Order: sequence, then C-alpha cells, then structure tokens
Amino acid sequence: MTTRVFRGGRVFTADAAGTIASAVAVSGGRIAAVGGDRTVEPFLRVADEVVDLDGGLLLPGFGDAHVHPVTGGLERIRCDLSGATTAGAYARIIGDYARAHADRQWILGGGWAMEAFPGGRPHRAALDAAAGDRPVLLPNRDHHSSWVSTAALARAGIDRHTPDPADGRIERDGNGEPTGLLHEGAADLVARVAPADTQEDFDAALAEAQRYLHSCGITNWQDAWVAVPGGGPSAHEAYVRADRAGTLTARVTGALWWDRSCPLDGVADQVARLAGIRAATDGRNYRTPAVKVMQDGVVETFTAAVLEPYLDRHGHPTGERGLGFLDPALLREVTLALDAAGFQIHYHAIGDRGVRDVLDALQAAADTNGTSGRRHQIAHLQLVHPEDVPRFHHLGITANLQALWAAHEPQMDELTVPFLGLSRANRQYPFGDLLRTGAALAMGSDWPVSTADPMAAIHVAVTRVLPGARTPALGPDQALPLATALRAYTAGSAAVNHLADVAGSIGPGRAADLVVLDRDPFAGPPHEIGDARVVRTYVNGTEVYSVTRSGEVGAKCD
Repeated sequence: MTTRVFRGGRVFTADAAGTIASAVAVSGGRIAAVGGDRTVEPFLRVADEVVDLDGGLLLPGFGDAHVHPVTGGLERIRCDLSGATTAGAYARIIGDYARAHADRQWILGGGWAMEAFPGGRPHRAALDAAAGDRPVLLPNRDHHSSWVSTAALARAGIDRHTPDPADGRIERDGNGEPTGLLHEGAADLVARVAPADTQEDFDAALAEAQRYLHSCGITNWQDAWVAVPGGGPSAHEAYVRADRAGTLTARVTGALWWDRSCPLDGVADQVARLAGIRAATDGRNYRTPAVKVMQDGVVETFTAAVLEPYLDRHGHPTGERGLGFLDPALLREVTLALDAAGFQIHYHAIGDRGVRDVLDALQAAADTNGTSGRRHQIAHLQLVHPEDVPRFHHLGITANLQALWAAHEPQMDELTVPFLGLSRANRQYPFGDLLRTGAALAMGSDWPVSTADPMAAIHVAVTRVLPGARTPALGPDQALPLATALRAYTAGSAAVNHLADVAGSIGPGRAADLVVLDRDPFAGPPHEIGDARVVRTYVNGTEVYSVTRSGEVGAKCD
C-alpha cells in the first residue's frame, strides 16, 4: 500500500466549505489526511514518496464534462490540422500527409479553423492541389462543417443538382456548384462513403486521447457523443474493451447518442435500446447513464437556433433563424421518455431558441415526472435569453460551460459578432448571470473543437480574454471568480459525471485523483492564470502523468 505526502504549496480542496490547506497525505489510493504539516506528520515517517509542491497548487483531478476523446484521438493519429492556424499551413500539412501515406485511398483527419479562410469558407480546389485526385474528408474544429475534395464529392454523388438535406447545407458557388464545404448533416453524405473506422482505429484513438487528457490533468470525463452501431466497431466498444483490460485509467461517463432522425412513434423503441446498452455497460471505470441530444448547430454557419433572425453583412435582418433539429413537440416527448427512464440528458444548445426549447422540454418533464434529480445539463450556452437564465436554478439544470470560447478572437469577431449584432453579441456566454441566479456550473473543453487544457479555459472564464491576447474582454460582467471556475472544472464536472461521492474534491476517504500545477494561480495576476502547467496527474493515488518522468505518459497539454 503506497503512501504519498504532498506539501510545500497551496491545496485547493474544491469542497463546499471552500477549505484551503497546505498538505495532503494519500494512502492506498485514498485521501488519508488534509491540513497542514502537523496534520500529515504521522504519514511522513512511513511515506514512500514526499512530493514537494514547490509553491505550486494541488487540486482535485479536473473533470471534463463535455469532450470527444475518441474523435480527438483519431485526429491526432491521422491528418491532424489542429496545430496550425492558416490556410497555407493546412495545405502544407495535407500535402505532406498525402505524400507520406500514398497507400491510403482516402485522406481523413480534421481540426481546421474557419477563421483561416475568407468568410470562414475553404474551397475544394486547395484540397485538390494538395492531395491530387484522392478523396479528402476533413471536419473542422467544431465538427459542424467538413471540407471535402472534388473526388470526395464525386464518390458521394454530390453535384449542383443534389438538394440540401433537411439537417444540413451544401455550400455552392455563384453557378450552383458545390464548393467542397458541407455543413451539419450534409457532411454525412460524404462520410457514409468514406472508409469505415475499424475497432483497432477506435482502440488506438482512445489510448492516445487518454494519454493526452491525463497530461492536461483530466482524470474523469463525459464523452458527449457515444454512438453505438448495431454490433459494429465503435467508440463505445473501445471503452468497454479498455475497461475490461484495465487500461482505462480515467473515470468515464458515456453519453449515448440520440438519433435525431427518430420519429415520434419510434421514441419508445430507441429509449429501450439505449436502456439496454446502459444495463450492459456498468463497468469499473466506464458507464453510460447519460444520453446526448443535439438540438441545434453553431452561430458561424447560421445553424444555431435563434429567437431573432441573423443579420446580413450590412446589419439587416435575414429570414434565417437557424436549425432546430428536433421540433419542440418531438423534443418534449424525447425528454419526457428519457427522463422517465432514469437517464441524464446532455443537450447541445447554442442559440437562445435552442436553449429555450430545451428548458421548455425539461419543464414539461419536471411537471409530468416529478423532480428527478437526473443531473440534466445543457452544454455551450452561447446565447441565453435573459428571461431564461433563472430557469436553470429553478429546474435544477446544470450549465455546462465551454469557457474558452467566451473571448474575442477572429472567429468571434469576423464570423459571429457581425451576424448577431452588438446587443446579442454583448450577452454571449452569460456565466456570471448563471452564477448569480444560482445555477449549478460544470465545465468542459469540447476537445477536439478546442484545446483540452482546463487552465486555458479557466483563464478565459476569469478574464474573458484568451491567454496571451491583448483584446478587450468579451462581456467582462460575465466573468467568474477563480475559485468558482476551478470548482466548476473539478467538483462541478464530477457531479454531472456521476462521481460526486468519489472524486471532484479533496477530503479524507475520497479517491486520490489529484493534479499538481507548477504554480499557484491565486498568487499571481489574473492575466497569468493560463500560464499554469500540469506537472503531475494521479488517479487513485497512482501517477498517470509526470512532466519529468522518463517515457512520460503523454505529450504536454497544449
């Protein structure tokens, strides 16, 4: 039984009382003592290791309440564009990858950013030049749009005569020809003819993702999109296999995917199928008590569902109000059925109409089924009508925040603000209002949409400015205190990940899921919060990442 003592810095316990300590003892994978040097003195005599925090911060392992690890892992082991920021760099990476993998019939990967292209819209010609006549399918960072080559369009039979699907849009030029940019469900037209991922692909992706997330200090997460095809290879099966093999060291909650094409008369059957999966996957570190419901798209492609229409480039209202993937009546029935079946529902809602539709459905579930305590949550929340903000507290709904997005940057300033108008733009990501009205808060990264680094997101939550940026704050009145942001990313996320009794705070008897930062962010100015780096990560008292360890578990979080 290993005994380890941490001392020499600040301990942020994230408990409800706001306890701050300076030393922690761990024994047998559990927290044995929390306090100061005198409290842990009996453990020093038998300690296998004494970790000097060296003025840094010890805190509970971060919980990512909304992340796509297997998708992120696949991108990392394929044509990974996430480290670049310009169209020229993307072309070089794609060309280099194509030459290095001449045996691959398709080029797959992703991670490009819309702001790298005029109007956020890349063209297939650049892919054709980089990859020749091979089909290319590259989702962007938010996975709401895909960039495809001419060969990929041909394989899918997409031309000027192909109609837009009900849940997506094909970008076209002035002559009506597809440009190679496909939004939302339109990307499925190409994805369905691309090579299917194998189980070995999913297994390798999960292993890579876990290494990366542990390097970011993340010890538990909710996978916000776990599709389970009928008996075929899947991310779900990768989790099950890793859990059985003992290689899944993170604690994972899987949010099973709700098939939004399901009609009203098929709701009961789909709920029953998902309940069967839930019953069969009550593993050691992987469970599936949640269901993901995607209600709208994103603002940048005018697919987020908004109450007032989007503006054109001249500031005039258009007729476009975005996409509501489930009409309100169907959303209500899906919510009622999932709630009654005991599922936590994890919604994607970005626009204020999408958020309101979800809240209305949850109100109906509360009225019909009674108070459920299912820990339902709504992720993203870019726009929330002021009248709807207090409803989170009243309904007991957790606000799942992707804080890194709440800042000025090219995608925000060029592809969002002009089409919302200043009034709506200034009330984006209302974290402060949600806190002040009593909403429970959790945080997630949505990686690979953006970095999985919790400290970068916490930096923005506190300052409303990206780390290292010199821009005005985006809605500074919506900033969170540092302690609140840290607690949302630890205790708050553990709560929605169904781990409130196990992880998320530091106290005697709790699991020793811990993170050591190289500095104490409370001791420096707010603009340096994002400089903090994870140097050690532990799960059940076992070190799963160390920046100094030979053959470290994963690359440094970036």
